[in-house]
Amino acid sequence: MSTRSDRKGWQERLTAHIRAQGGRVTRPRLEIAEVFFGMRGHPGVEEVAAAVHKRWPGVGNATVYRTLHLLSDAGLVEARQFGEGFARYEAAATREHHDHLVCTACGTILEFEDDAIEDLQRQASERHGFLMKSHRMEIYGVCSKCQARGSDGPAQRHARPRKARARR
Repeated sequence: MSTRSDRKGWQERLTAHIRAQGGRVTRPRLEIAEVFFGMRGHPGVEEVAAAVHKRWPGVGNATVYRTLHLLSDAGLVEARQFGEGFARYEAAATREHHDHLVCTACGTILEFEDDAIEDLQRQASERHGFLMKSHRMEIYGVCSKCQARGSDGPAQRHARPRKARARR
């Protein structure tokens, strides 16, 4: 849940970024950002667009796509790939570093922090004379709920049955 100071922070950063790029600060851009920062988890652009359309039906999908890219360029969100063929977004402005557990059966994404893992990554970088600037870690597997249901693989997508075509 965002606080008033969080909101002021992203608005100021976004406004400054847009103006620095010579762009216009528009109501739809601010509305889309407000919706995004009110969402939980790691929404894809389609989820963000659906949430925006519920509040402001007149905002177009192209504006949502462009605004998410603008938020990313401003350093306010990070686009993440979790092997689904599309980007998911997460707020980056005031977040501490964390890693992800991704369920390949249901798509759930769990965030976690582990100081021991962070220490090992720093040590590995130092051992190899590597100056680490940033890193990401995703662990893919099956969550406890899917294990309990007996699901251990990717979610099956069923193709719609095709209608037989009459021969002429």
